[in-house]
Amino acid sequence: MPTIARLPDLLISQIAAGEVVERPASVLKELLENSLDAGSKAIQVHLEEGGVKLIRITDDGCGIAKDELALALTRHATSKISSLDDLERVGTLGFRGEALASVASVARLSITSRERGAGHAWKLRGEPGAEPEPAALMAGTVVEMRDLYFNTPARRKFLKSESTEFAHCADAVRRLALTRPDVAISLTHNGRNLFQLAPADAPRRIADILGDDFLGAARTVDAGAGPLSIIGFAIDPTRATDAKDGQYVFVNGRFVRDKIISHALREAYRDVLHSSRQPAVCLFVNIDPALVDVNVHPAKTEVRFRDSRAMHQFVFHAIQRTLAAPVEAESAPALVERGTVSGDYPTSTVNGQNRPNFEYAPPLRHQGSLGVAEPAAAAYLAFARAAQDIGQSPAPRSEATPQFQPAENSSDAPPLGYALAQLHGIYILAQNARGLILIDMHAAHERILYEKLKTAVDNRQIATQALLIPAVFSADPLDIAAVEEHADALADLGFQIAPLGPNQLGVRAVPALLQSGDPAALAKSLIAELREHGITQLATARRNELLATMACHGAVRARRLLTVPEMNALLRQMEETERAGQCNHGRPTWTELTMDQLDKLFLRGQ
Repeated sequence: MPTIARLPDLLISQIAAGEVVERPASVLKELLENSLDAGSKAIQVHLEEGGVKLIRITDDGCGIAKDELALALTRHATSKISSLDDLERVGTLGFRGEALASVASVARLSITSRERGAGHAWKLRGEPGAEPEPAALMAGTVVEMRDLYFNTPARRKFLKSESTEFAHCADAVRRLALTRPDVAISLTHNGRNLFQLAPADAPRRIADILGDDFLGAARTVDAGAGPLSIIGFAIDPTRATDAKDGQYVFVNGRFVRDKIISHALREAYRDVLHSSRQPAVCLFVNIDPALVDVNVHPAKTEVRFRDSRAMHQFVFHAIQRTLAAPVEAESAPALVERGTVSGDYPTSTVNGQNRPNFEYAPPLRHQGSLGVAEPAAAAYLAFARAAQDIGQSPAPRSEATPQFQPAENSSDAPPLGYALAQLHGIYILAQNARGLILIDMHAAHERILYEKLKTAVDNRQIATQALLIPAVFSADPLDIAAVEEHADALADLGFQIAPLGPNQLGVRAVPALLQSGDPAALAKSLIAELREHGITQLATARRNELLATMACHGAVRARRLLTVPEMNALLRQMEETERAGQCNHGRPTWTELTMDQLDKLFLRGQ
């Protein structure tokens, strides 16, 4: 029978290293967190061969005393917590006291440090029995790791190519650089300087790391509720890409991969993203440390919230409100070109750490976002009348309603301006104070109807419009059975559909908002959803998808000619509708060409 024995300390550390030290980037992350916790204002990172051969971190932090150097290399030795209460309210990035011991067990580690006020520095090699020896260093700490996994060759075989490992290391540096814009950080690989970040405000650091393109295509997020706050940037839906690695989420300054927050982001972007495009964000969530457990995994990239549902709802509503911001004719790229996004964004101290502070940020205004403008009553009535004729052949135009009409004075025009004309019966051309607005009229009207349908369903106030002549279409027995089974649910959605024969159904009434759409097509799509998913799922997860389909069928169609008052009515309704910058499928509904852009196009002034 095997006997039970205590494992050697070295083997214990090597086992722990299996969780903490996954690859060179894992080592780099832990060492950088220690430097930041030490109060460093400048950090230099030197790598060789993707960090496998060498990782050297040089900082100007508080340093380590001579008699504590050896203790720093032992397991579960830390200066950051001393009680359970400290553990439950961790405000530092590192706290477990495992990193240095784990690294020293699988690599050649040395620490050179000079405590503030000490006569000189001391160096300790991470070898059994090693003693500190005098060293030269102006201030701070230098931690050097060489030959990762030199004593565990089986682990080394699992490492990827040098370029892959370096890419992971660079990503680790960028993530931590985002959380501390007040700290200067440089990165060198194989003697080549990759980047050198000077201290900056939060937006400038975000632009340095993620690019001006991201900042120019993003909307400012700023929300708070009790012990929760969230600040940062979220991509404008019309500028999103297919990249799946564009989510940078930090909780109390710690980069996390959290399923709760990720799901909240997907839900907030659900009906404004086109096809497979992904929401890109850079968000800083601040929460009372007592309400989040960061001691879930040794790598500390996972957290557990005390009230995960509250966190989900908070993030969801914060992003959703941001995506429903007012329409402004000035686009974010124009602001970036003028440099206004890199104004005074100071940092603030949270839990003992400097965090990006967007409190004084001038609100960004974005192309394709939503807004509020007082509509003209006559224009509303004109568009209401036009909606009744959607889908019908346009009546011949008289000279009293010309296709083109000079715009009103645009100096005080609303965000989307005043209509000039239609282009090929698809696009509306409008003029505002800055230039030319192009609107996809079908996409815009689709979003307007969709939002009205959602509001009506939520308030159980869907008005119905009886049809003078029922719209009759062929149906199989299963379709007829579905209609009979779900007659009440159909009525709640504003439909009256009844069998007219063994193979026919008739639509007697439709939602008033969709009265000018194709009643048969609307009914067929609705019945197909009922048959596939049932009314229970239809009333919850897939409800909005069904309403989006209904809105698409009911929206003004391409080639439908509108009068200028009708076009202006559509613009005013867009300005009053949430998420009016995207249709239900995530396509942009409008864009702007400024006078400067038009002048460049025609080489004016050159």
